[in-house]
Amino acid sequence: MITTEIKRVKNHINGEWVESTGTEVEAVPNPATGKIIAYVPLSPKEDVEKAVEAAKAAYKTWSKVPVPNRSRQLYKYLQLLQENKDELAKIITLENGKTLTDATGEVQRGIEAVELATSAPNLMMGQALPNIASGIDGSIWRYPIGVVAGITPFNFPMMIPLWMFPLAIACGNTFVLKTSERTPLLAERLVELFYEAGFPKGVLNLVQGGKDVVNSILENKDIQAVSFVGSEPVARYVYETGTKNGKRVQALAGAKNHAVVMPDCNLEKTVQGVIGSAFASSGERCMACSVVAVVDEIADEFIDVLVAETKKLKVGDGFNEDNYVGPLIRESHKERVLGYINSGVADGATLLVDGRKINEEVGEGYFVGATIFDGVNQEMKIWQDEIFAPVLSIVRVKDLEEGIKLTNQSKFANGAVI
Repeated sequence: MITTEIKRVKNHINGEWVESTGTEVEAVPNPATGKIIAYVPLSPKEDVEKAVEAAKAAYKTWSKVPVPNRSRQLYKYLQLLQENKDELAKIITLENGKTLTDATGEVQRGIEAVELATSAPNLMMGQALPNIASGIDGSIWRYPIGVVAGITPFNFPMMIPLWMFPLAIACGNTFVLKTSERTPLLAERLVELFYEAGFPKGVLNLVQGGKDVVNSILENKDIQAVSFVGSEPVARYVYETGTKNGKRVQALAGAKNHAVVMPDCNLEKTVQGVIGSAFASSGERCMACSVVAVVDEIADEFIDVLVAETKKLKVGDGFNEDNYVGPLIRESHKERVLGYINSGVADGATLLVDGRKINEEVGEGYFVGATIFDGVNQEMKIWQDEIFAPVLSIVRVKDLEEGIKLTNQSKFANGAVI
């Protein structure tokens, strides 16, 4: 439920909402207005230890629950998520800033992840091979491993946590969740609905906070595995620290996704596809198209249409259905993005659409409009780095082979498209 009250966010440990034992907090603004909507605790190590102890105790009984029963419990959670879709989307728009359309799409992706988790009886199925050698049969059994943890980013506060804890819990593990301190409110609601579905206390625990929580998770000997989504430097740190401490680690990081535009493309569909990928969710997603390698033969025509359509995009509060580009997550990120735009200009790229120039009516939020550069090359920072914003770089190439070569030269590799 969304209110105008400034709330103090709590942790959820062993089935109860509890205040952090620490005193440090961080303000959570609405990115569209800059107004404070909540204060989130930067929890200390002691809070993580309590959450792990609760998860460890719950594991003793939850891991013994038959797989079909765990799946049925998740069906109840799935139903509650579906019943509260509109509210969940509004919370995302409030604290993340993405448009309500984008937020609604994210909610649906999260629900689909839980749908997958309900198929636990199939996921947990083992394998058998009789007579693998003389007098020997081979078999594979799947067992839960214990307490696992998830560290999730601000840009998909519903979808990414739901990639993690429903599947882990369906497989008989218990979970400690640390979501981004920039978007703590959606995590609260996900946990509330989880326990409304009737799960035993301690199966899912939520610890709010920053780097101290991350370090405590990576160092805690009772956490068996960690899943992470975030920036490349932090992903490297999580992977190296977690594996050094004997944990299984899945670390998903940043990207610089390329699209190669060919002369025989459907121009209208290609332009709309690039716009949707580059500028929806304000470009704050690791599958955004941030570079277009366009073949010379169609470059001028493609760019003319792309620029004309991009200039039609409205920037503003995500609750206004006319707006396509919402705010960035924080003022500091906005300043970082403006720095990249300035560096692109200084490096000699041609600024075709300038997202720095937006209507003053958008207010005090952290807004940068859709931005397009032409004449970009591999020596420029705007090509090299993940900007995580509605900034699109265009590189002209002579043919498909050169476009693929350019794509493969990037150190990032989440996706590419022709």
